[in-house]
Amino acid sequence: MRANTAVLNTKPYNDFADFLAKRFPYKVQKISINAGFTCPNRDGTKGLGGCTYCNNQTFSPEYCYTGKSVSEQLGEGIQFFSGKYPEMKFLAYFQAYTNTYGELSKLLELYHEALRHPEVVGLIIGTRPDCMPDELLVALKKISEKYFVLIEYGVESTNNETLSFINRGHTYEDAVDAIDRTVSNGLMCGVHLILGLPGENREMILSHASKISELPLTTIKMHQLQLIRNTKMARQFEKNPDLFHLFELNEYIDLCIDFIERLHPDFILERFVSQSPKNLLAVPGWGIKNNEFTVKINRRIAERKSYQGRDYRHG
Repeated sequence: MRANTAVLNTKPYNDFADFLAKRFPYKVQKISINAGFTCPNRDGTKGLGGCTYCNNQTFSPEYCYTGKSVSEQLGEGIQFFSGKYPEMKFLAYFQAYTNTYGELSKLLELYHEALRHPEVVGLIIGTRPDCMPDELLVALKKISEKYFVLIEYGVESTNNETLSFINRGHTYEDAVDAIDRTVSNGLMCGVHLILGLPGENREMILSHASKISELPLTTIKMHQLQLIRNTKMARQFEKNPDLFHLFELNEYIDLCIDFIERLHPDFILERFVSQSPKNLLAVPGWGIKNNEFTVKINRRIAERKSYQGRDYRHG
């Protein structure tokens, strides 16, 4: 596959869009899929109720729900995006809940259904670090010989007390193990982190950057804590707001910059921020779009003469 060699990274950090542009000779867009999975801390295997902050409505597009097959969701998502770039290709993003939690044959059936679409060139699979069996990694390694495959683990925090408080049902050590096993199978691996979880101060948040920088990761996805209606965390905030520090926009921008200064300089940054629909937010958000946030953070990075990895220290 010929990479787009004309793409140059002029940003002071490794941007995910640039990463994809170097790997593919055409525009590539993720298409979110809800394949009907659940989680072990929802179905009673590890717990009930899910993570305290979780409401999947916050990130699921209208076309993305389980009443439709994987092929139907892909078709509608591709139709939505394809008019912009006629030669655009797509990555099937298995996003909602835990997308490696099920029988191996059923999982592979769903992944291959997505890959049979002629415009799909790869998979991004979101999952939990305690839900990745070795036999699935072997199967995904085989798929990666022909297609782009990125495994994205919801790590959320490197602090085990925080993970327990938010009802993740796994430890940071579980995450390290899953990441090491994933990469040892030749697969690209990313992590998702939430900045500002209850009980975590600024230095604790920044320590996450130092800890994950010792892992063999490809991508990092982070966003600010958002309190979503009808979640346990929103109710906790109502009862005990002192546990929380909800960042103001400019404060969060500087936190993000401090964070990426500590990150490994080779990691790819996929996201700084997320904006949930206003009708789902229990606490009002910042009122700006993600691309507007990117403009603001890039401007602030330039003002600070900052760059990714500036304060990275190996070991």
